[in-house]
Amino acid sequence: MAEAREYVIYFLVWLISTILIRKLFKKLSSPRLPPSPLSLPIIGHLHLLAPIPHQALAKLSSRYGPLFHVFLGSIPCIVASSPEISKEILKTHESSFSDRPQTAATDYLAYGSQGFAFAPYGTYWKFMKKLCMSHLLGGQTLDLLQPVRRQEIKQLIQCLLREAEAGKSVDIGGELIRMTNNVMSRMILSQRCSGDENEAGEVRKLIEEIAEIIGKFNLSDYVLFCKNLDLQGFGKRLKEARDRFDGMMETIIDEHENKRRKLKENGGEGEVVKDLLDILLDIPEDGSAEIKLTRENIKAFILDLFAAGTDTSAITIEWALAELINHPEIFQKAAQEIDSIIGNNRLVQESDIPKLPYLQAIVKETLRLHPTGPLIVRRSSKDCTISGYQIPAKTRLFVNVWAIGRDSNHWENALEFRPERFLSEDAKGQLDVRGQHYHFLPFGSGRRGCPGTSLAMQVVQTTLAAMIQCFEWKVEGGSGTVDTEEGVGMTLPRAHPLVCFPVVRVNPIPLI
Repeated sequence: MAEAREYVIYFLVWLISTILIRKLFKKLSSPRLPPSPLSLPIIGHLHLLAPIPHQALAKLSSRYGPLFHVFLGSIPCIVASSPEISKEILKTHESSFSDRPQTAATDYLAYGSQGFAFAPYGTYWKFMKKLCMSHLLGGQTLDLLQPVRRQEIKQLIQCLLREAEAGKSVDIGGELIRMTNNVMSRMILSQRCSGDENEAGEVRKLIEEIAEIIGKFNLSDYVLFCKNLDLQGFGKRLKEARDRFDGMMETIIDEHENKRRKLKENGGEGEVVKDLLDILLDIPEDGSAEIKLTRENIKAFILDLFAAGTDTSAITIEWALAELINHPEIFQKAAQEIDSIIGNNRLVQESDIPKLPYLQAIVKETLRLHPTGPLIVRRSSKDCTISGYQIPAKTRLFVNVWAIGRDSNHWENALEFRPERFLSEDAKGQLDVRGQHYHFLPFGSGRRGCPGTSLAMQVVQTTLAAMIQCFEWKVEGGSGTVDTEEGVGMTLPRAHPLVCFPVVRVNPIPLI
């Protein structure tokens, strides 16, 4: 009996020693990863991302440092939350992090990743980026389509004036999304898609639904054994949304092609300014084009433009106005600047913006505290070393733009809304919106930075300036302030709609 007990003890010692030695060798042979919280089986660290991912990741970075790793289900991820780490990744190792991760929604809605925003880094993506910067979203095209933006801002001001004269409150976010959607639809398709006079804003509703689907958490994207299961019913919604979008786009493309055919038959007589769809349709007809765009490429790219350009600009203007309501002294300073430069005889326009530095600073400060893209998301295409840690290929990257913009180590009084911080000579040169300075990344950085930065800034700054020039704003309920609670989404919406009363400051009718 004693011998048997002895053998059992020897066996247990051997078993435990073997397990410990194997774990030790595995630890020594495995790559040195950044620090990480304890994970749970199957879901990894997914439970730590609630309720708002960028805020949750910011809290984790305060405990685990500016670079840490997590597993979202079976997906390995690293999170960067400092300018120094972000610069090392987005500049020094940019070639390793030029891909975007694919999800079931982005892949399906973009006709198998045939668009631009989520296309793999390569020849096609480079061609589309060049096209964006030189033709679609370049300075010449934006100048030609400037009257479209101006007309839509006038429509917004007229709508706000009607509500002001009736003493009614306004859902600012709803009106701004209507305006930005019309700006995009007229620039892309030459037609308004969010007005009372047409099909009740069908395009706007569809784009809002697609943005919601893309921003929703889909279990099959993260948990391996759920990959081919549609546990949350996303498959049906995806198919319905893409079928609706596809049908709408087929009709619009056919209409454009018929007009183009008639124009050629008439020898170009009556030619008008081309919209972005016309420019895209020119490419398949260009024999010298290095890539022939298919119909699916064109439809997927237009979806990218709508999804990226509709709610992002509206959200930024809404946040800016909320901050100005909470800081009336800043509002008055901005109004005085506009009055001194523009006067009361005409409505502010895009060409005035360079002469309004304080207004520009307000928009930059809004983007610092409330970036519409709070997380830059990429995927590594090859192994690399970041700050001494070995990062394997196919690791997902999150750069926490929201956390970097609120970091007290790099921003004095980081949580205060202070536009003046952007008026110094150093700030003017370094803290540009294009991400050249890694303390401030509202539109990303590098080769996968947002190609629509110029368009977004033109729309946001001119619209906000017009709303300041023409109206003062009173909060519903008379409290004088509005909350700054954030909502959940792929972008950075407000948790509660901004509802307030426009009060006429300068009669907009003579200005318009």
